[in-house]
Amino acid sequence: MNVEELVRDSLRELAAEQPSTGPSFADRVLAVRRRRRSRRFASVAAATAAVVAVAVGVPLLDSGKDDVRPSGVLPQEGIDAHSDQSPPRDMIGAGQSVLAAYWTGRTVPQTKNRGTFVRTYWLLDPRSGTYKKDTRWSYVAVAPGLGTAAVLEQNLPAHRIGLLDLATGRVERWIQVGHEVGGLAFSYDGRRLVATTYGDNPDLRIKEKGIDEDGKEVWIWASRYGDSSRSGFYGLDVASGDRSWTPVAPDRNTNARQDFAFGRGGQVYAQVIGGRDGMQQFYDLKGNKVAAPANEKYLRSDVDARLSPNGRLAALGLTKEVNGHPGKSYSSIRDPRTGKEITRVRGAHLLAWADDKRLIAWERVTSLDETYRPRLVLVTIGSDKVVPLSGVSDQQGFDGGLEWQPVFARR
Repeated sequence: MNVEELVRDSLRELAAEQPSTGPSFADRVLAVRRRRRSRRFASVAAATAAVVAVAVGVPLLDSGKDDVRPSGVLPQEGIDAHSDQSPPRDMIGAGQSVLAAYWTGRTVPQTKNRGTFVRTYWLLDPRSGTYKKDTRWSYVAVAPGLGTAAVLEQNLPAHRIGLLDLATGRVERWIQVGHEVGGLAFSYDGRRLVATTYGDNPDLRIKEKGIDEDGKEVWIWASRYGDSSRSGFYGLDVASGDRSWTPVAPDRNTNARQDFAFGRGGQVYAQVIGGRDGMQQFYDLKGNKVAAPANEKYLRSDVDARLSPNGRLAALGLTKEVNGHPGKSYSSIRDPRTGKEITRVRGAHLLAWADDKRLIAWERVTSLDETYRPRLVLVTIGSDKVVPLSGVSDQQGFDGGLEWQPVFARR
């Protein structure tokens, strides 16, 4: 069977099935476009794009009565596009995935050569379908269902985790922790939360000269290349608040901010830096390094979409660019168990699956000879068509990255 037949048969099989629930940055693409920069600066840029909210984890139970996912009030699963808005003001989404929040960032100087990277969030109000600025939080992860967000207060690392009702804007419950937290991510079903613990603020920056292609002074991570204060992670039950802390010693593959996230099978993973940029290391819930599950072995930690809702397709990285006005980008779709490429789909960076055939991605609106500027688009396997979802994001944003970064969650 050739590739064309495999793709055709796979799509026919997918179309015949009932849709299942699915998962919810572009700095990888920026790094590709900055090949002339030094390896050191590329690593710094990649670290800047820490994954904000990874909604992957254990499968949903069959019994709806035991499902404790927060319930949102946005049941529609069509396309919500606002191609004239960047950053967006009104809800953006397609299929099962919704832009639940977005954030901007800036380095706030503390001294001449030392500062802190600070995020500002805009959260989706499920009642009005609009994004509202909320400066209370330094870190936000949105649960499936769009009803609840886990939040950390300013001045990381934080000594408590808030469970925020997105409809009311009120924290319904605080969870105190003995080891301070700097990052959060929900499991695939929203029942569990992994909270990464740090001894110091993982977003501290120092100013250093001459590491970008223009030789200018830029802000970089204060701790990097194995010098990290990451100490481990909490596994929390969202409904009960029960939690246990697991120590994980940092090593030379741990950057300043290297948050943990849930895999589909309930284990946790974190990005690996250095010679294996973009790869991932899995851990069991006791903190031991373990082999990646069979269907997550070939995934990359810097490609947010990861597995399709039914688990049969894997979203991988940028593989091809074609010049034009604008240029076109293509990313790889692979068999998650063998790593073999099945097909390619439009999009420079695959962010979230809308369903088993469509994904939300960043895609460029400029030629390859121009500054990279993307917008959110909906792409479909087997089609070259892109559907604009947002306006164009400017690259002249925080620390040389995009002006805003998305946080996706499942409806």
